[in-house]
This record gives sequence, structure tokens and C-alpha cells, in this order.
Amino acid sequence: MARINIKIDNKPYQSEEGKTILEVAEENGIHIPTLCHHEKITHNTSCFVCVVKDLKTGRFMPSCSSSITENMEIESESEEVFSMRQTALNLLLSEHTGDCEAPCTIACPAHARVEEYVRAGRKRQYLEALKIIKERIPLPMSIGRVCPRFCEKDCRRNVTDKAVAINDFKRLAADLFYDRYMEELPELTGRKVSIVGAGPAGLAVAYYLRLEGIATDLYEKMPQPGGMLRYGIPEYRLPKAIVDKEIAHFAKMGGIRIHCNRALGENLSLEELKANYDAIAITVGSWQPTPMRAEGEEMAIGGINWLETIARNGWSGASPGKTIVIGGGNTAMDCTRTAVRLGSAEVYCFYRRTEKEMPAEQIEIDEARDEGVRFQFLTAPVKLKEVNGKKILACIQMELGEPDASGRRRPIPIAGSEFDVEADTIIAAIGQKTVVPKDLIHNRWGDIEVNKDNNQMAEKIFSAGDCVTGPATVVEAVAGGRRAALGIVAHLNNENYQEPYTINVSRGHWQSLRPEDLVLLRDINRNDRQKQHLIPLAERKTTFKEVTKTFTEEEIAREGERCLECSCTAKNDCKLKDFSELYSAHPEAIIGEKLHHNYDTRHPEIILDRNKCIKCGICVKICKDVVNKSLLGFKDRGYGTYLDTAFNQALPLYCKDCGECLEACPVGALDWKNKT
Repeated sequence: MARINIKIDNKPYQSEEGKTILEVAEENGIHIPTLCHHEKITHNTSCFVCVVKDLKTGRFMPSCSSSITENMEIESESEEVFSMRQTALNLLLSEHTGDCEAPCTIACPAHARVEEYVRAGRKRQYLEALKIIKERIPLPMSIGRVCPRFCEKDCRRNVTDKAVAINDFKRLAADLFYDRYMEELPELTGRKVSIVGAGPAGLAVAYYLRLEGIATDLYEKMPQPGGMLRYGIPEYRLPKAIVDKEIAHFAKMGGIRIHCNRALGENLSLEELKANYDAIAITVGSWQPTPMRAEGEEMAIGGINWLETIARNGWSGASPGKTIVIGGGNTAMDCTRTAVRLGSAEVYCFYRRTEKEMPAEQIEIDEARDEGVRFQFLTAPVKLKEVNGKKILACIQMELGEPDASGRRRPIPIAGSEFDVEADTIIAAIGQKTVVPKDLIHNRWGDIEVNKDNNQMAEKIFSAGDCVTGPATVVEAVAGGRRAALGIVAHLNNENYQEPYTINVSRGHWQSLRPEDLVLLRDINRNDRQKQHLIPLAERKTTFKEVTKTFTEEEIAREGERCLECSCTAKNDCKLKDFSELYSAHPEAIIGEKLHHNYDTRHPEIILDRNKCIKCGICVKICKDVVNKSLLGFKDRGYGTYLDTAFNQALPLYCKDCGECLEACPVGALDWKNKT
């Protein structure tokens, strides 16, 4: 057979006559992406992702079906070719519908692999669950208790009844195996980073740097490490023995040292850190209360300051008497419930909007109400004074107007509705802000300004946590800490870190879904959501014992059965996703109406999801030409073409012994229901 001379990307090659450009490229180690090509079948030429450019004619052509010719010059890598492939992928994505990731994973600020650790819990593989959790959550015992459950708000189980109790999977797995689990750690490289602040963000920075072989020194201004975990979250929500156990693990990892009673600007200087460390991470918390903007407010106690005082005293103290807490967030709830436990017979929460607009978690509000806290909504403070040892708080009633920047309806004072109320203690829990250490750049909100890609604020200085985002949650703090750690690693390697580009094709937020839009791999388990186990109310009101108990292994396994497992079965081996990320394609680059097709789960082990199908034709040809069956084909013509089974019959049971079309499908339109 004649040999053909060809150039690809200006390099000469020889190959046999009759071969395609794609075949020549592959045999010479040149990667050209393709979705519709398969070595067992004839050419489909349907995806156009394998496009290359013929430099002599200027034409773009599909390499999978274009034969080589003598002295052909092909360009397989250029801005033009990249753009053409990106366009082809954008077109395919515009008709492709299916959740790459489950909404719970997307909703998690740390992007923990939620569906995977829930599945492990269902199988009672709790050590495996903990390993998955700690990939993104280095403080699982604490976060398993105090996380506001972003994942559960977006759980697709909400469509049918109530969300899976996801956070409790973290708690049980960590409670069972935290002491017995140790990460695989590399040898220390000799590099060292200083971290100012040993709260959740600082601990996360230290954790992820240690996984890269980088040692750290954490400097903490408080007598003990933990930050908000220790001094801001009450004992009844997060026992400090839990915090101690988690922090002890960091010492076991080696290369992580914590120095307490060291405050930047007091007995620690930025110049000292710059001189002695390869990089610096600033992870201080937001410890300054937000003012009420009311006359005489200096007579009120800041909510976070009050909690810190009680924490330093071992979660004990004198009764605050009749107590009024101003605010509607979780810190306000912590203050009200702490006051109850210290013996206050009258505890009130004043909030300027209604309960519906309160930022506190509903479970915190409900438990506070159960414990005797009285709520007074549409009430705002105006003036505070003291008369005969009693605090007199002047308030005004409010009504809700149009939404403000937060999306909540703006509270408007009602003229002539002023009234006074007397109390022994007034606690202002309106919010918190950061006191940025001297010489650090901050924005108009008073938080540290950083590069959002790598959390870098200046040469060799990085930052994460509340001092960057403003007061947030523990899970958001550890997510920021991880990003800062990866930014530091890249910096030390003379690189610029940027989070890898990922796409997530989605069927839409669960709130926009109808039940019939759900793709179910199996019948819905009808178990009710497992109820929290609370200690007796009398103990809750008079002690700081942990309010909730950890679920049992049986309860978590049963709860795991409620998970719909709604991510794509092919999310780990989808060529469309891989190539789309490689070529920066986007699901919404080309916007238009997407046709909706039914899915088929009649086969006990196989799912056919027509909404994912990109009409590459591989499955049809594999079944006909390789397996010698005609079970699959396309129906209708034009835009409405869709994949279907012969005569709309269920796939026969013997398909489970073949699986040729499933293994060849590039997008998971045909796939095994259970690939784990």
C-alpha cells in the first residue's frame, strides 16, 4: 500500500493510503478530541469536535472521516481550531440536559462530594465516608454539628417531601472514625508558612498546606486555638471537647504548631513574619460588633463579645436577668439561648423584620422558642438609657416596604409607634465586622481585599475567612482556607493559582422542578426524614449539655436510602464534560428552548436518558453492526430527533450481559444505574 506524506502542525509524518487524519494523528501521539468516533463502527461524523484545518485549502474538516492525501498540511492546534471545537461543544451543550453534579454538592461552599459520602453512609462504610468528607472539610466533627446545611436547602428530595439529613452523615462518620483516621502525608519540604489566626480558616490553611508537605506556625491571640469554634459558638451547640479533639489531630499530622496569646500588632509583627517565613496567611475573625445606630448604644453589650466572655468563663456566669437581644441572625439566637441557660427567666428577641426574613436558621429559631425565648418582630431600637440600675430601651414599630439590596423587604418606621421596655441586660447582635490589622489593604466594608482566584492580597501574603468575606459560616471559612493554601502552594512554585474550570449542566434548581422532571434510578424510598434526638427540655434550659445527639449507624443507613442520587451516572467518565472543560465551552453560550424527553428505567440495571443524548449514533451502530441486534434507533426528523428503543419496548434483560452500547456512550445517555 502506498505511503502518504502529510504534515500535522508543521511536523512531517508518513502513513498508509486510505487512513483518516484522526488515525494518523492517534498513531503519532497527537490527541484530537472526538465524541462520535468509535473504532468498532463506520464513521458517524456527527459531533464535529474533531475538526482540523487544511492549510492548503483553508477548509475546516472532521478528522474522523477525512482521508489523508499526498502532501496534505493539517493544523490540529491553533486559536481558530480551538474556537471551532469550542463552538461545536457549545452547540452540543445547548441541547444536552442532565445534572453533572448533584445540587447538594454544588450548594456546599466547600464543594464536598456530598452524594458520594451519603452513599458510603448508606452502605455503612463510615471510614470511607470520612475520607471523602475530609477531602474538602478538615473539621468534620465541628461542621457536622454547626453547619447551616446549604446542601440540604438544595437537596432534590425537597421536591417530594423533606431533604436528606446530609449534615448528620458528616457528624456520625467523624464521631466514629476521627481518632482512627490519618491522612497520607508527604515528607516535609522544608518550606514554612505563618498563619495569623487559629480559627477554622487558619486551621484549614494549615491542613491543606500540610497535605502538600509544607509546615506551618499558627499564631492565635486567644489563650486557646479554635477561634469562633471555641469562643463564638455556644457549648450546647458545639462542645469544646470536640474542638479540642479536632485540633489535637493537627499536632498528630506533624509540621503544624500553634502559638497562643500572640496578636498581630501587639507581640507579633508583619515584618517579623515576612523575614522568617516563605509566605503568610492572615485568617483573623470578625470580632467587632456592628453598631445599632441608636442613641446610648454603648450601654448594650455586643453579642459576640458577650459570648466570648461566657466562653472564657467555661460557659458559666451570673444570670443576666431580664434580657433583650437585638438581631435576627444565628449569633442572636446563640445569645438568647445562652441567656436562658444562665438562668434568665425572661429572654426576648427583638427583630426589625418578620420571622420570614430572619437570617438565622429555622431550627435555631424553633429551638429558641421551645426553650422559652419570646420573639417580638417588626421592632427596632431607637434609644437606650439607664434609670435606677435598669436599662430602658426605646423602640419603634416597623412595617415592611420594598426589597432592599439583601432581597428582603426593607423595614420602615411607623410614625407615632414608639414605646419603652425595661430590661437588666441589652445585647446587640446586629452583626459583626473585621478589625483589619494595620498596614493591610481593606475594602469599603472593612474586610481584607484579595485576589478571588488565589486569595492573595500582596506579595507572599494571603488571606481567608471572615476577614475576607465578612462574618460567614465555618464551612465557608474552611473553603476559603483551602483556596488560600492552594494559592500559597502555587506562589511558592512561581505559579498563579486559579481554580480549574468546571462545567455543570443542570436540570435547574430544585425549586423550579416539577416532580415529573426528576430522573429516578430506583423507586423513591418512602421513609420519613430521621428526626433529631434532643435532650430533655429541662436539661436544655438549665445546662450547656449538647442539645442534639448523633444518629445511630442504623438511622444513618436508613436515611441514606432516601437519597435520590440525582447526579449524572457518567460524571466521572463523560467525554462531553471533559472536552467542554478543556475547551472552555459553556452550557449557556447558546441559549434556546431545550426539548424535553422522557427517560426510560424499565430495565432493572440500565437507564436511557434521552435528554443527555447528543445524537452521535454510536449506540445505534454498535448494537446493529457489532452485537447484531437492532434494539436502538432514532425517531422523528430534524430538531426533534430522539433516541428510542425498537417499538418503544423496554431493553431486554439480556442487555445486562452485553453493555457494549453503554460502555461506548460518551455522555451517559445510556448507562448502568449503579456504577459504584
